[in-house]
Amino acid sequence: MPIHFGTDGWRAVISDTFTFHNLRLVSQAISDAVKYGYWSNGYEIDRHINEDQIVVGFDTRFLSDRYARDVARVLAANGYTVYLAQSDASTPAISYTVRNLGAVAGVMITASHNAPRYNGIKLKASYGGSASKEQCRRVEVYLNDNEERGRGPNQMDFDQARNLGLIKRFNPIPSYYDHLRTLIDFDVIAENPQRVVVDSMYGSGRGMIKGILQGTGCEVKEIRNEMNPGFGGVHPEPIAAHLSVLAGAISTHMGNFGLATDGDADRIGAMDERSNFIDPHKIMALAFQYLVEVRGWRGPVVRTVSTTRMIDRLAKEYNLQVYETPVGFNHIADYMLKEDILIGGEESGGISIRGNIPEGDGVLMGLLLIEIVASSGVSLYELVKNLLDRVGPAEYQRKDLRLSRPVAKDLITRRLMDDVPGKIGGETVNSVMDTDGVKFILEDDSWLLIRPSGTEPVLRVYAEGRSPEMVEALLEYGESVAANFT
Repeated sequence: MPIHFGTDGWRAVISDTFTFHNLRLVSQAISDAVKYGYWSNGYEIDRHINEDQIVVGFDTRFLSDRYARDVARVLAANGYTVYLAQSDASTPAISYTVRNLGAVAGVMITASHNAPRYNGIKLKASYGGSASKEQCRRVEVYLNDNEERGRGPNQMDFDQARNLGLIKRFNPIPSYYDHLRTLIDFDVIAENPQRVVVDSMYGSGRGMIKGILQGTGCEVKEIRNEMNPGFGGVHPEPIAAHLSVLAGAISTHMGNFGLATDGDADRIGAMDERSNFIDPHKIMALAFQYLVEVRGWRGPVVRTVSTTRMIDRLAKEYNLQVYETPVGFNHIADYMLKEDILIGGEESGGISIRGNIPEGDGVLMGLLLIEIVASSGVSLYELVKNLLDRVGPAEYQRKDLRLSRPVAKDLITRRLMDDVPGKIGGETVNSVMDTDGVKFILEDDSWLLIRPSGTEPVLRVYAEGRSPEMVEALLEYGESVAANFT
């Protein structure tokens, strides 16, 4: 059975591997893992967990609502009370509902930022973040065991399950909005209302930022917010290459800056009034600076190995601890569950702050960016310029280099560690790390990360430098490494 249930869930091509039949098998495995697989991981010890409740949500993708109903039918047939969203909703809203209700788990039907032909499942633990690696492994164990035993999924008629109270439809937005109001200072926003364009990229974050800003005086224009399961033929990922529509809206003065969320709204991107893309590195650094200097927050910060070292430079000024993790928000979540983390984030746009669920939240971070601009009294362009004048410059690029043949990840890592260059781009290599791939940190605080993919013959090369020329030199070195493995 071609199903791999990895960290955070399973993704596959619709009607190829992601079929109703396979989805029911996975749903049964989730049911078994939660019921019999020692699901608790210790983070729920001080909270009451309803062991028989599971939350199910879905995004705007093709068939997502139908898939969600089938998941609910299987879970209900296994004795769970299923809270099924009434309509498409963001992953952070569903995750927050899991924690707010005290449900034992959550299932979100989404393929996040992936191409329209994909769908998937994100599995959530009771604390409102992604299920742990061990929890996901248990699902896979039950999936394989059920296949070997020829055990099919339990199923219940949807209407019957509703009549018995085993499936309850609900709206996750009101309680999620109440939660956001504890994290965002809407009085600050109302004192200096902003003109904002929100690009929902046809995803399930549609309407959320605009809805909660009603009554603040902000003028919010939303684009790509209608139901379009094909996402207009683009990946619903808020990166510069996919935001030409947002750039056009800003250039025609629909707003003074723009925000963009991905397919399930757990990622954020932005554009200033000049249609310059503001990447998650800058968004996280701006948020960190604001939370410390304006709100007066203190505490450690977490970032992934592929995220900007502007965070480190700010933390050094503030005398705050920085934790560096492997790529993946689940690693950030581990710290957020154990310590009172101020902010945590990764280069792909998943960012969260103290008081929120341990998960990337594009809606929250979009609202926080509006608060930051409103509080500052200057434009987003000026905010970024001031940040870079202070802790920059920080140019960043990433390339995915395809290898001609599969090469073991540990072999690539070992060779890179055995052959560390003295200099790259004229700068001395000060230190080398192998937290996730191999990372070279240079004397001027530029860095190069080379991460072999664990699933395909690809080297992911990340580079941050003090100038475009340094970034180019770093990427060239990464390309030369890839050539050695062809």
